[in-house]
Amino acid sequence: MSPCSKSSPIMATIDEELLLDDEENARELAFIREQLPAELKDKYSDDDLLYMMSTIVDYYYTSGVLEQEADDEGCVDIDLQKVADYVCAQAKKEGRGDYLADEVFFVAQADIDFQEENC
Repeated sequence: MSPCSKSSPIMATIDEELLLDDEENARELAFIREQLPAELKDKYSDDDLLYMMSTIVDYYYTSGVLEQEADDEGCVDIDLQKVADYVCAQAKKEGRGDYLADEVFFVAQADIDFQEENC
């Protein structure tokens, strides 16, 4: 029997997977909001922050950062300024608006913190 033909006794449906993704995004969004400096907490809408979160993930997949060799502790060096710059450039290119890299940096840092706490 090939590995592809095995079935798990508990298989999530696509709807269940999407619901789990939505729940995870909601938890991460709340975490990021909590971590932002006071002056930024109300500046960006949930939609803005969700866009940033998605674009941060896009950066990780397209930049090659995930292909880097991990250090002895299993960590990969991520330049959060490059992440913030990428998010700002993409937002401008896609007509989302002009985000400030020094503000997006806080979102990228909170995103990393959330991922580290929830591995």
